[in-house]
Amino acid sequence: MDFAHTNIAGRTIALRHVRGSGPAMVFLPGYMSDMAGSKATALFDWCTAAGRECLLLDYSGCGESPGDFADGTLSRWCEEVVGLAEQTLVCDRMVLVGSSMGGWLMLLAARQLQDRLAGLVGIAAAPDFTSWGYDDSEKARLAGGHTVLRDNPYGPDPTPTHAAFWADGQEQLQLVDEIPLDCPVRLLHGQEDGDVPVEISLRLAAALRSPDVQVTLVKGGDHRLSREGDIALLLRTAASIR
Repeated sequence: MDFAHTNIAGRTIALRHVRGSGPAMVFLPGYMSDMAGSKATALFDWCTAAGRECLLLDYSGCGESPGDFADGTLSRWCEEVVGLAEQTLVCDRMVLVGSSMGGWLMLLAARQLQDRLAGLVGIAAAPDFTSWGYDDSEKARLAGGHTVLRDNPYGPDPTPTHAAFWADGQEQLQLVDEIPLDCPVRLLHGQEDGDVPVEISLRLAAALRSPDVQVTLVKGGDHRLSREGDIALLLRTAASIR
C-alpha cells in the first residue's frame, strides 16, 4: 500500500490521499483498526476509479503512524482528523465516514468541520461506548487508573482499554443531549452486531438535530459489515451524499 506521512500537532500521521471532485470522502477507522481495512480500502479504490477526492489516515499509535497506542484518546485523534482534513483536502466539502469508534470520532470532528460538511456515514457507529460498553467493575478499574484487557475476537492479542482513553471518552459523551449537526446522516448497522447494539444507532438518530437522518439495518450483518454486499451498500450510501 502506498502511503505518505505528514505532521499534525507535532505528531507524524500516515495517510493515503487522492485528489478528485467533491465532496471528498474521509474514512475514520475503528478502535485499534487502520486504513488498511477492507472498508477503507474499498472506499479509496471506488473514489480513485470515480475521480473523487478521498483521504484515509491512521491515528497516532495505530497502523503506520508512529507513537504509543496507550497515549491515544478521542480528543487527540480528533485533533489529528480535523488538522489533516484542513491541511490536505482540496475540495470545499467533505463526507465523514466513521466505522465503530470512528463513528464517535466522526461526530466530534463534525462539530469542528460543520461549515465544510456534506454529510456523515456511520458504520455500526459506537458513540459513548466508554459508558455503555463496560460493566461497573471495569469502570472502577479504569477510574482507578488501571488498564482493562479483553479477549479480542479479531486477533490473538487481548484488546486493551487504557485509563486515559476511558476518562477522555467520558468527557466526550454525545447521546446525553441534542447533537447540533444539521447535515444529512446515514447510519448502517448489522442486525447481528455483537459489539454495538442496534439501539445505539437508533439513539444516535434521535439525538441528531438534523431532519435528514436514515438508519439502515442489515439483516445478517455483524459488527464489521465487511461482506461483499455490505461494502456495496456502504459505497452506494456514500455516493448518494452530494
